[in-house]
Amino acid sequence: MNRLIAISNRVQAAHGGENSNRGGLAVALSAALRESNGIWFGWSGEQTDEFTGQISFRREAGVATATIDLEAQDVEEYYNGFANRTLWPLFHYRLDLTEIARDFAGGYARVNDRFAETVAPLIEPDDLIWVHDYHLMPLGQRLRERGFENRLGFFLHTPWPPSSLMVSLPGHRELVQSLLSYDVIGFHTDEWRASFIDYITTHLGADMRGEYAHFAGRMTRLLVCPIGLDSTEFMAAQGTPAARAAEERLITSAVGRQVIVGVDRLDYSKGLQERFLAYEQLLTTRPDLREKLFLLQIAPPSRGDVASYQQIRADLNSLSGGINGEFASIDWVPVRYVNKGYAREELFGIYRASRVGLVTPLRDGMNLVAKEYVAAQDPEDPGVLVLSRFAGASVQLDAALIINPHSSEDMADAIARALSMPLEERKERHAAMLKSVVEEDVRWWSARFIAALTEGEPNEDRPPLALASSQP
Repeated sequence: MNRLIAISNRVQAAHGGENSNRGGLAVALSAALRESNGIWFGWSGEQTDEFTGQISFRREAGVATATIDLEAQDVEEYYNGFANRTLWPLFHYRLDLTEIARDFAGGYARVNDRFAETVAPLIEPDDLIWVHDYHLMPLGQRLRERGFENRLGFFLHTPWPPSSLMVSLPGHRELVQSLLSYDVIGFHTDEWRASFIDYITTHLGADMRGEYAHFAGRMTRLLVCPIGLDSTEFMAAQGTPAARAAEERLITSAVGRQVIVGVDRLDYSKGLQERFLAYEQLLTTRPDLREKLFLLQIAPPSRGDVASYQQIRADLNSLSGGINGEFASIDWVPVRYVNKGYAREELFGIYRASRVGLVTPLRDGMNLVAKEYVAAQDPEDPGVLVLSRFAGASVQLDAALIINPHSSEDMADAIARALSMPLEERKERHAAMLKSVVEEDVRWWSARFIAALTEGEPNEDRPPLALASSQP
């Protein structure tokens, strides 16, 4: 296998040790890079007074990483700005929260140029280059402009919005056109792929032939390839001291009550306010369930510099306080709301002790928490996953209780059903989902994408795309 160079906004491979609570991309890429002896390139997360392009190299847990520091202006305009205040809400169908600013777009273009210029000396002719997510969509075009003919792949970890929303972004044509510099573009679901095809055929005049988009003399394969969990590593947490301690602590503190768990970043796409309202609906309409259960919501803060995230935290503090104030008794608190993260082994134990797992985003590319919850269950006495139909995971985990997160009644009914579900039905549903989680794991995902990147139809002449503007 050719060497793999993975490029993403942040590099987090193995930092903090094997028990650190790394994100899904970190777990996925670490597995793929170890197998290919590759390099993971990206931003260190640190700032510098002046961008120099200096690369810091390190190797940890078998993964080689190469990172750069960015200027404060880069972080504000590219990361906090265009990535998190423009693209993230737009790609999650929240046009009302999408902020449009020329400075943001300029910073996004500048940082993509800096990524291309800095990673260029690391690239050898036979390397496969795999770029990740909405932060770096133009990077493939920037590398083509510098003469690189390597096989270039891009994977989108978020949804792709409908064309009616995408056209609200200034420079949308140039941004999407730059994506067609890649040889392979991966999506989690058929829905996101179909939305992309609708845009490129309607607004760019691209021609689809099977899985391939033909545009300006190039072919780009559009691949449905849902990311998986590193199920072997995650399930190895079973029986570890940290997992056992977390499970026993939660069971003991529950004092015989059933636990409903949610684990999410503080983000408006996760539907946390709607989840709290549905739980309140359940307690209101089913007084017989009061004092027999509680909701444990783990929600580590994220993107604290963005005003919309500060508002989410304030809303959840208010909602959880209101629910507890109305329904709590001297020995029962209906909501335990925790603003911190936990190591994966501890999460394993928390999931295993919980009778219901709530994964109810308003819109999500995949959501690996759903797969983690399934993987952590005892097959002989499994909990029940309540899953939003708008999460990418709902395609593979269709044996979950699929709900509409915009309906408090629908979610409340599903929670009640999950709490009373017979053992045999729980076991049957869990077995079907576990099979998908194990068979279509992170290694299946990376192997499927890399095979497409390696074996896809060649672009023999590889003419560069002529963009109307270098601005996104």
